[in-house]
Amino acid sequence: MLMEHTIAPDAVDFIDDELLTRLARQGEDKARVREVIAKSLEKKALSLEETAALLAAESPELIEEIFAAARRLKRDVYGNRIVLFAPLYIGNYCVNDCKYCGFRRSLRSTVRRTLNDEELVREIIELENLGHKRLILVYGEHPNYSPEFIAHTVEIAYSTKSGPGEIRRVNINAAPLSVEGFKTVKKAGIGTYQIFQETYHRKTYAVYHPEGTDKADYFWRLNAMDRALQAGCDDVGLGVLFGLYDWKYEVLALIAHSLHLQRQFNVGPHTISFPRIQPANGLALEDLPYRVTDAQFKRLVAILRLAVPYTGLIMTARESKAVRDDVIEFGVSQIDAGTRLEIGSYQEKDKQGQQLNREQFQVGDPRELDEVIRWLAEREYVPSFCTSCYRKGRTGEHFMEFAIPGFIHNFCTPNALLTFSEYLNDYASPQTKAVGEALVKKEMQRYQNEKIKPQLITRLEQVNKGEHDLYF
Repeated sequence: MLMEHTIAPDAVDFIDDELLTRLARQGEDKARVREVIAKSLEKKALSLEETAALLAAESPELIEEIFAAARRLKRDVYGNRIVLFAPLYIGNYCVNDCKYCGFRRSLRSTVRRTLNDEELVREIIELENLGHKRLILVYGEHPNYSPEFIAHTVEIAYSTKSGPGEIRRVNINAAPLSVEGFKTVKKAGIGTYQIFQETYHRKTYAVYHPEGTDKADYFWRLNAMDRALQAGCDDVGLGVLFGLYDWKYEVLALIAHSLHLQRQFNVGPHTISFPRIQPANGLALEDLPYRVTDAQFKRLVAILRLAVPYTGLIMTARESKAVRDDVIEFGVSQIDAGTRLEIGSYQEKDKQGQQLNREQFQVGDPRELDEVIRWLAEREYVPSFCTSCYRKGRTGEHFMEFAIPGFIHNFCTPNALLTFSEYLNDYASPQTKAVGEALVKKEMQRYQNEKIKPQLITRLEQVNKGEHDLYF
């Protein structure tokens, strides 16, 4: 059963294929690259042409300059915090037949399942007992997962509590909805609505998304963020599945989409994700001519950081621990941890390892949350479960008002330390607790805001006495 789509008469086609192709193929101009780097360090969003100049850089010294600028910009805008979340797959029924996906409808070997309410509660309790505060709920694209169904699962996530555990932020990754559908899920209190175009290149899109499926409708998907913002969803998240088409073209298309949203709604995407295609049930990776190397992946993350300085960059557990360890410094602001993709797998504690016939793709970094937090703390990144901006209304345009002048540091660093201390008190292993407490102490010695610091000291003392959910 396919869902009916109605494209608004004022829908905009903002992907200029000819322009993006030409820009993606231009040659290196060293002077221009350095001009663009200088502009990016002023925390100014880059144009398509400026982003293309960075993509054209091939000289080792220029690439290193791009990396250095990305490190600096990440530190200046986001500090050394890394926000943590967990994906929770609700159901994997799907009407689409995407050739790269382990959930595609033609795969008879895929084990299909949708969590019922009791199973969903058990999954959430398990995640809360590990220390998670932020979830992204993921749904197959199927009529079973209607806006009303999505809203219902979001409400369950917020209402389920376990000891000191609670979910404070629920994002969703679901099929493109109508404006009315987005209004329904917005009422349930969702945070960011996330969906990936997969590839912006129309001919390639048609190859991987066969006719006769919902997802074959390129423009319905392309304009999903417009409808979400029209419906009042303040925060939206873009993404590309890198490896379907030329990575330079896809980076430019992400920037084109970001610029379109900025022009139309005065706010760009809240996040951009950049997953690389990974092994999946029924997928032959050797048939993919555009797979992105580790070196190219590192470059595209750094360039995205420079191009969209105030957009959060999400690096998922598709990547291995080694890749995440190497790339995180170049602008990443969010990662998932303790990730399981099989439906119901958090509370079932499957001991057989990953099973591709039960998941969408293979996870590259299967470490548990506590191990990931210790890894971050040892590298002197502050793990953050902060959700204060969303609950205080610092979202959408209002977020930009705070973020662009740099005032966000007044909220992000203190709130990261408070939520990190909560985790250390309630859930951390002894080894992680020792490493984490040393980092909190060091961060407090570094913290220079003399107006906020006394309040932060007081609130950290309150957290260490057992209080929860204190934030600025």
